[in-house]
Amino acid sequence: MHFAVTDFLLDIVQNSCEAGASLIQINIEETETSIAIKVTDNGKGMDETELNKALDPFYTDGVKHPSRKVGLGLPFLKQATEQSNGRFEIRSEKGKGTEVFFQFFKNEIDTPPVGDIPGALISVLCMPGDHEMLISREKREAGIRYELSRQELSGILGSFERMDSLILLRDFVRSQEEQD
Repeated sequence: MHFAVTDFLLDIVQNSCEAGASLIQINIEETETSIAIKVTDNGKGMDETELNKALDPFYTDGVKHPSRKVGLGLPFLKQATEQSNGRFEIRSEKGKGTEVFFQFFKNEIDTPPVGDIPGALISVLCMPGDHEMLISREKREAGIRYELSRQELSGILGSFERMDSLILLRDFVRSQEEQD
């Protein structure tokens, strides 16, 4: 279930990984009044029919998750943004990839909490697969702005399957969220 904005982020990035993307770009812009996230990938993409089905909570292709009878990630995100007067946009082109944008306004009563951004970034960086992930994070009021590259980080820290590398990754990502 999705309890925080970061849960939606994790779900969308997992979709990108499962779509065979070799490049996933994540842009997170947070202000005092809103949080906006854009995830762009170069995965298999969807045509208009597939895109409409992906937004239907009662549809699943039965391939990605054979035991599931419904696919709820995108429909839940769309519903959550609509209920909280946020924004949701999705664009996709078969064979080229998908872009998902969503924005929540913090003053809306139905907006979910933001959640643990550094924890979510660590989780997406550790998702399995042979792909590059480029992350851009900005928290304007705090003066925080940084970028992360999965390949660069794993090249410096070592495999994220090793505990010592994970500890270094955690410490580094969390340090980027601290104000100078």
